[in-house]
This record gives sequence, C-alpha cells and structure tokens, in this order.
Amino acid sequence: MPLPAAKPPDGATLFKQQCATCHTTNPSDPIRQGPSLFKIVGRPAGKMDGFHYSAGFAKADFIWDEARLDAWLTNPQQMIPGAVMAYRQAKPETRAAVIAYLKELN
Repeated sequence: MPLPAAKPPDGATLFKQQCATCHTTNPSDPIRQGPSLFKIVGRPAGKMDGFHYSAGFAKADFIWDEARLDAWLTNPQQMIPGAVMAYRQAKPETRAAVIAYLKELN
C-alpha cells in the first residue's frame, strides 16, 4: 500500500520552524534577535520602535511588500548590504507560504 502524499507545511508552521528563533509575530512578546514581524507588510523598512537596526537598514527607504519580502528572504545581504540576517530561503514556494502568513497578520 503506498503512503499518502505528504501535506506541505503551511506558512505559520514554516515561520515557527525557520523564523521564530529570531522573530516574533506577537506584539506583546519581547523583541528577539530580529524585530517583530507583526504587521510587517506595509511597514517602512528599518523603522520599528525599540529595535536597533544595522547601518544598512538605517538607510533603507522602502515599504515592505510581497516583492521586497521575497527578495529579502532570497538574499538579505544582496538587498541590504551589511544586513546581519544569515537566513536565506532558496525555495520560492516556502518563501511564498511564509509571506502569505505574514500578510495574514496585517
């Protein structure tokens, strides 16, 4: 008997597995190594109260949207030289699931 097809993880699960060590999505949680990503879509980059951003982020002049989040998750240092986030996600479907989850938080 063949095994049933595995269900791909949803964005919330992927976020918990891959992002939650450094980021939170709960505004009442303390800030972690990275800023809270609650309501990140539509937020100006590098402008969250209470978080100390890198010099590259201090100069950032854009609003987070799906395309910028996708570029960021693909290669943070290419998007913002000097960024300290080491995580990269090569799989477009994983990036899309995480971004969809973040959009739900808005």
